[in-house]
Amino acid sequence: MYAIDQQNDHRTQQRAKLYRDTYPAFARWSEGYGVIQHRDETQVRVFDLCQQLLCTGRFRQIDEVLEILSAADRLATAAMWLVVHMTYSNRVDFRGSALGASDFKTNPQGHTGGSLNMVPAYVGYMAANRLAGITRSWLMGQGHCVAAIDAVNALLQNLYPEQSERYPLSEEGLTQLAQDFYSYAITDDGRPGVPLGSHVNPHTAGGLIEGGYLGFAELQYVHMPLPGERLVAFLSDGAFEEQRGSDWASRWWRAEDCGLVTPVMIANGRRIDQRSTMYQQGGLTWFYEHLEQNDFHPIAIDGRDPAAFIWGIFESEARLQACSAHIRAGKMCYPVKLPYLIAETEKGYGFYGAGTNAAHGTSLPGNPRSDAAARQLFNEHAARLFLPRTELTSAIEKITQHKADNRVPEKYHALGQRDVVLKLPTASPQCEKGQALSPMAAVDKRLCEWHLANPGVRVRIGNPDELRSNRMGQTLDLLKHRVLNPEDGVAESIQGAVITALNEEAVVSAALANKGGMNLVVSYEAFAMKMIGALRQEIIFARHQKELNRHPRWLSLPVIATSHLWENGKNEQSHQDSAFGEVLLGEMSDMARVVYPADANSAVACLDSCYQSQGQIWAMTIPKQEIISSFSPDQAQQLVDCGALTLEEDDRVDVQLVAMGAYQLHVCREVGERLREKSIGCRITYLLEPGRFRIPRDR
Repeated sequence: MYAIDQQNDHRTQQRAKLYRDTYPAFARWSEGYGVIQHRDETQVRVFDLCQQLLCTGRFRQIDEVLEILSAADRLATAAMWLVVHMTYSNRVDFRGSALGASDFKTNPQGHTGGSLNMVPAYVGYMAANRLAGITRSWLMGQGHCVAAIDAVNALLQNLYPEQSERYPLSEEGLTQLAQDFYSYAITDDGRPGVPLGSHVNPHTAGGLIEGGYLGFAELQYVHMPLPGERLVAFLSDGAFEEQRGSDWASRWWRAEDCGLVTPVMIANGRRIDQRSTMYQQGGLTWFYEHLEQNDFHPIAIDGRDPAAFIWGIFESEARLQACSAHIRAGKMCYPVKLPYLIAETEKGYGFYGAGTNAAHGTSLPGNPRSDAAARQLFNEHAARLFLPRTELTSAIEKITQHKADNRVPEKYHALGQRDVVLKLPTASPQCEKGQALSPMAAVDKRLCEWHLANPGVRVRIGNPDELRSNRMGQTLDLLKHRVLNPEDGVAESIQGAVITALNEEAVVSAALANKGGMNLVVSYEAFAMKMIGALRQEIIFARHQKELNRHPRWLSLPVIATSHLWENGKNEQSHQDSAFGEVLLGEMSDMARVVYPADANSAVACLDSCYQSQGQIWAMTIPKQEIISSFSPDQAQQLVDCGALTLEEDDRVDVQLVAMGAYQLHVCREVGERLREKSIGCRITYLLEPGRFRIPRDR
């Protein structure tokens, strides 16, 4: 991977041999199992970890730790075996017998290579939890590798009820899992017919994001855990080039308001049909240097070995904890160099075609159902991954000791169980009808009141620049830009809650990630379009959760588009784009609440309603210029409750005028005056939330 100092390498070999010669149990574990092998470097690291676990009193004998490590080897082997069956076969044989032509799918599908690479990582996460007696959270950016998660979860029976019922740990249950994978089954009403998907979805036990929009996990993980929580984030070298901002994580992490994060790059070197850009630019040596330059502490591990992931998770957390202690003692300053695991492997390791372009999907040269040579290759390579049922049962028993550890199963990890309810702030003086006030200034004041009423709730304000220009000055002065070196006389603080970067994807990701807190995003309307991908992924995932009666309970997120179409004439036409709200109207309106407040009171009423709801994205297009208030506070609340409100109505109505947006309302009122001059009666109705008035798309 990197230039190796031969003398250090010799010393590592010497130490590994010493441990093997001294401890028979260590020697047995060091032999690995099947395709799972343990390098000397990993052996030395694992021995040190064993000593730490003994010193802390978690275990009394090294043999106890090694039993769990051996179980991880076997579980990883079995899960890899199951992954290739999920891609290719219609049947799972617990005896490991060769499959015949009819046992294979007519149209095999799957992201097999990446899923095989994720198995040791996810098994390592599971085993690290067992060794620590702690249920960490997990996140996977490469959602197409979900077969690894589903395979391990099925073997451990770490499943939600609908999957547990359909996929029990039996030959029949795992056969059903293989048959359902990429079956494209749908019900009569057009919904998915099986509780399984091509990416992480709400059926995936413990899943947080779909991971279909590559690169967003990289932007979110550092903002996710609260103090006392731990997160392992599995990332993709292919996605590294997707979104700007992943290298800013050390700018944002603070021991005072963040939990422990362990980013893990699965570095297999390939995208779908070519090497990743990282490898074209110089490979892992280049990436190692890139991380160091961006205040990370890169740690190379063997991506083929679950034990390497186990050690890496413990090492990463221990380093962060040590740095946190020094910061509290005043012996260290930010930034902390975040540990970053680089798990080197080859795409599809453990099965035929590893390291090739074909490994991304279906690596065999043909379909085993109709191609005898491909069938022989499948049976030959699957046999190397086979684990007898008795050994599988023993391995599972050693890792699934949740009751003994007094901890929750991984499917119920902390980050997936958010339930945020805010204390309602006292009512503040409202704007009188006819009074001129910037709606954004009213939102600014009200946001500060929400924060002051809930001081213990972590806040993230996503700001792609110009927060003060967008009339959010009080918020900025109260919460401040989060920076490493505050500038005198500027609203900046090391502990600031305003995440400012000239990158819309990065700042909206900070707010989306902070599901244990209170959030708000403000952007120019035209530039908010860059946030759509991140928002759609969240909206769709939350909607699917709701359909399964697993309602998301994170606090709803207001995303404000201001400096909008009717206010930005001083700039080029590129700065005038109303598409943000229009695009989100394409999503389900119970999750994407697209609203157009007309004045200060209606803007505040929308913000209040947003912060009293859960699991929704509120897309608010709000003017920042002074606007004459058209609604009283009571009318504004009625407007939010009903979605529309008639403001003016003559005795005889010849024309109905419907306005959406403050400036349309102003024009409609002028038109109404002209109509009345001509003795034409009219009704003026304001439409706040247009999505409420269309024909429902589902039940």
